[in-house]
Amino acid sequence: GYSLAPRLTTHPEYVLDPEKWIDEGLRFAVLDRSDAEGLGRDDPGAIWPEKTTAADVVQDGAEVVLIGHRSTTWYAGATNPPTTLIPGRSSTTADSPIRRVLDAVAADEQLTEDDIVTLFSARGPEVNAIAEVADQLRHEAVGDTVTWVHNRNINYTNVCTFKCRFCGFSKGPMSLNLRGTPYLLTLDDIAERAREAEELGATEVTLQGGIHPDFDGDYYIDVTHAVRSAAPSIHVHGFTALEITEGAKRLGEDLVTYLGRLKEAGLSSLPGTAAEILDDAVRAELCPDKITTAEWLDCHAAAHEVGLGSNVTMMFGSIEHPRSWAKHFIVTRDLQAVTGGFTEFVGLPFVHMASPIYLQHKARRGPTFRETLLIHAVARIVYRGLIDNIQLSWVKLGEHASRQLLNAGCNDLGGTLMDENISRAAGASHGQGMTANDFSHLVEPLGRRLAQRTTSYGRADQPNAIFEESLS
Repeated sequence: GYSLAPRLTTHPEYVLDPEKWIDEGLRFAVLDRSDAEGLGRDDPGAIWPEKTTAADVVQDGAEVVLIGHRSTTWYAGATNPPTTLIPGRSSTTADSPIRRVLDAVAADEQLTEDDIVTLFSARGPEVNAIAEVADQLRHEAVGDTVTWVHNRNINYTNVCTFKCRFCGFSKGPMSLNLRGTPYLLTLDDIAERAREAEELGATEVTLQGGIHPDFDGDYYIDVTHAVRSAAPSIHVHGFTALEITEGAKRLGEDLVTYLGRLKEAGLSSLPGTAAEILDDAVRAELCPDKITTAEWLDCHAAAHEVGLGSNVTMMFGSIEHPRSWAKHFIVTRDLQAVTGGFTEFVGLPFVHMASPIYLQHKARRGPTFRETLLIHAVARIVYRGLIDNIQLSWVKLGEHASRQLLNAGCNDLGGTLMDENISRAAGASHGQGMTANDFSHLVEPLGRRLAQRTTSYGRADQPNAIFEESLS
């Protein structure tokens, strides 16, 4: 009934309150080697604090170059493969807290915050027990097909007036020389990229960027018009809750009115980014001037009211702990029960290498692989019957981790991306884009079917020919 877990030389309760118990000179060394529960990280391999330097600007962002000693352990954004958790031995004891929660799941009971926190405490064979339940729920909800969307990211500016402490992408007055050169695409630039994406077969463009000091709310409407005019058939998936809230505020409009105007201009759905962790105690440290949990929820509720779908994202593994993950799941689950407007959950493991808060020695080095797997498996369990699609982020995980998550409740690989630069700016090294063949190579060892989808999870009108045989 017990599992072995590594601990550091100081016990978890002291690791979780370092200002009180740990000398300042040792704090970062302890933080860098701890997990979200204050225990030692359980990914095998050596840990060295990554050091970075900026390379030349690559398209719209600087590729971060790691220098000095390289850690040999797995972490989000690295090329090191993770330990193999799946397949693995699965078991729980009859009287264990994990077994009690899984029995509640089997009885179709709604999980409480404490139940969710309990699931995140799983180690050893209990992790596999949770993954098995999640994967069975995945099979029941969406079958065995693994999906992907052909899309292009257009990040139109990296200039931002907000001070999110985790962001290695945006540039403000205090960071103009940190990584790369500040840029702002013109409307013609944005339109041309959308046109190129459509010509290359993309069915979606994702639009987001920093909050530029010169933007008014009409800017986002102008961008939407430009994309829609250049690529009439493409799905416009755009603008975070922060961008929407700021745009409405700068025009003096309420959210429903502003989102209605964006929809009329051609906006089709919203990404869930800007959520980070929906726990205001964490947000006060991580992104103190950003929208609150209630404001994020209000924006997405308004989007659903006017007929725009959206998704839920969670950035995890920086400074927060399992109870914050549970809070995030519950508030989004509760909103989905009312509106039904979320199409998917997307887990975004924190990429630490060039993140300012990590470089300031104030954050962990992202989640462990066990934590990453549990986030996606628990998402499948918590959102059962409400959100059918659980997406993994290949750009942060790589193919070995992605395959394991596809056996732990995930059913979607996300997009081809084409010009991904936000994760690269934080130090991720899994490339700027994926092709249909890349996705096929990733999924083939699992024996699962692969299908191209639309943003709203319908079958794409013209799926790539390589899928025709497997889908017949």
